[in-house]
Amino acid sequence: MAEKQGKVWLVGAGPGAVGLLTLKGKELLEEADVIVYDQLVGKEVLSVIDTKKEMIFVGKESGHHAVPQKEIQQILVQAAREGKRVVRLKGGDPFLFGRGGEEARQLREEGIPFEVVPGVTSSLAVPAYNGIPVTHRDYASSLQIITGHKKQGEKDPLAYQEIVKAGGTLVFLMGVTALPKLMEGLIRGGLPKETGAAVLQEGTTARQKKVLATIGTLAEEAAREGIRPPALIVVGEVCRLSEELDWYEKLPLSHTRILLTRPRETIRETARKLRQRGAEVLEVPAICVSPARESEELKEVGRSLERWTWIVLTSQIGVRMFWEQMKVWKKDIRSLAGARFAVIGPGTRRELEERGIYADFMPEVYTIEQLANGLKDRIRREDRILIPRAGRGNPVLPQTLKEVCKDVRDVALYDTECQRPPRISLWKELKEEDTYVMFTSSFGVACFVEQLERERAETGRKEQETDGRRYDHIRALCIGEETAKKAREYRMQCYVAEEATVDGLLELTERIRQKNGKTTEKIKKQ
Repeated sequence: MAEKQGKVWLVGAGPGAVGLLTLKGKELLEEADVIVYDQLVGKEVLSVIDTKKEMIFVGKESGHHAVPQKEIQQILVQAAREGKRVVRLKGGDPFLFGRGGEEARQLREEGIPFEVVPGVTSSLAVPAYNGIPVTHRDYASSLQIITGHKKQGEKDPLAYQEIVKAGGTLVFLMGVTALPKLMEGLIRGGLPKETGAAVLQEGTTARQKKVLATIGTLAEEAAREGIRPPALIVVGEVCRLSEELDWYEKLPLSHTRILLTRPRETIRETARKLRQRGAEVLEVPAICVSPARESEELKEVGRSLERWTWIVLTSQIGVRMFWEQMKVWKKDIRSLAGARFAVIGPGTRRELEERGIYADFMPEVYTIEQLANGLKDRIRREDRILIPRAGRGNPVLPQTLKEVCKDVRDVALYDTECQRPPRISLWKELKEEDTYVMFTSSFGVACFVEQLERERAETGRKEQETDGRRYDHIRALCIGEETAKKAREYRMQCYVAEEATVDGLLELTERIRQKNGKTTEKIKKQ
């Protein structure tokens, strides 16, 4: 039998924001067996990749040498020869000042099939995120994209006079460390010192930063502002449009980074809403969900599904898992004709409505206690109540209902466990300015702390433990008081949504950012 032949896709990851990853790139990341990635791949992009994927890092980190290019190429060849679908994930576009061309040539010589998936290049996207159109009818009708990086020991290869003579907007990639020499070279080449210029750091992310100046002053201003790689340089009069056209700064959550801890099953919609408001969102689920083992109790519930007069659903995941279980039972919506439904809040209600059922009861305050007390006033002694939910459910709900009705079945429909730490370093990300962690359950808080501790143990991190206050630097956005109570146990800085919903959390985050993180009467920091 012939050995199975794999394939390699050279995929551009874009400049950092996950929304700028192409549709084809996203599909390939979902289908890949192994992903070989660089340092410049955005954290947002890495955070959405399935944690079960085989990932091989070949970039350069502080204090660590990059994997040699020939070795990277051999990794791609070997993985493909093992029959794997290989994604070579590169920041920006694989053929623009990357080594994509060298990798493609090696693959061709080795007889490995490959495709190239272009990416959104930072040379266009980063200026756009800073309000700088690289071409404009009134300022520039052409564009030069130039690498500011040179090989070690090589003399400056740039022909500045020719560059100036060609005209148009100039974009220098990988040129921050050589910024003074680049600006001096352009002046020597004949460009007036007063020509507009900008240096743009970490564009399309929460750490986006820009310095506007002229080519005569840009190096000095960039040094004063502490600009560091990765950053690019734009030279041309189009830079003067930045303040007028800077749309990103006007978004309510620009320069805000959110670590989102919701389970993978419900994380994407919340992440989408945050990104619409300008936030950089790292998807770091703290909880993983799996169907409960098929117990005799669960089988009995399925056999008698028509007998329940109330079905109480306490989460969006609970709705989804209930419908999945109905498939196992080979039951459809007709089996629920005699039941009324109670839900804990708007998210659960919407999830139920998507399946053609409208809730009969939802409390005004979205807590287990209010759900239990509200139902207690509505049920009758002869009712039969089914509570299909997580095995770790709050006991208050069945205990309260049993005060009125004896036939209350609290059945474990699914299990929740703490997720392993993500590939990105949580400790490192928490040190970044304007970073918040969003929690939607107390169990999520406990699991996030467990992730931090596991990362610390696995990597040998030496975090300060004075007075047991290891977590007092974490700014926690909490969906309700129950969640905040758990976060306070770890001495986190807690902000609590006025309404215990995802939309309430979004409003809370916007208020905090409007006040620059300062405590006010309207922002509950406790």
